[in-house]
Amino acid sequence: MPELKRLHAGHAPAVLAFELANRTYFAASVSDRGDDFFDQFTDRYNAALAEQEAGVCAFYVLVAEDGSVLGRFNLYDVEDGTARLGYRVAERVTGRGVATATVRELCRMSTAVHGLRRLRAATSHDNTASRKVLAKAGFVPVGPATPAELGGKSGTWYQRDLQPYPAS
Repeated sequence: MPELKRLHAGHAPAVLAFELANRTYFAASVSDRGDDFFDQFTDRYNAALAEQEAGVCAFYVLVAEDGSVLGRFNLYDVEDGTARLGYRVAERVTGRGVATATVRELCRMSTAVHGLRRLRAATSHDNTASRKVLAKAGFVPVGPATPAELGGKSGTWYQRDLQPYPAS
């Protein structure tokens, strides 16, 4: 059973393998990270961990039983009870509800762990899968997303107001 885990230094090799294995697949629906991302992976990864430590972001990985990364689920710009959600899942698990279930879980965690009241996410018009995931996870469209916000593509901003969840 895959498990959503807070990103830590030990995940670096599996995250890099995930990004490399799915690079072409991701580039079909979102802007390619570019060669610099991979050339500077260690520095960028360490910078992300520092941002997480500072509390401005929270990064999660969906880890399979074998330790491989099945997806990345990130909360960016955490401030005043709001954060921006970004996610990507491995091609080998698409179409199985993995992204939807994990986004829902992160919504619950966002309130319980991070004290958030609202999540926002943007996706391009041509990323049908991401639009479906957001809708199934309770996000509603709230306005246009510009090409500058989406790596050169036009799209829509979505939002979900979060409800506090009782401790279980």
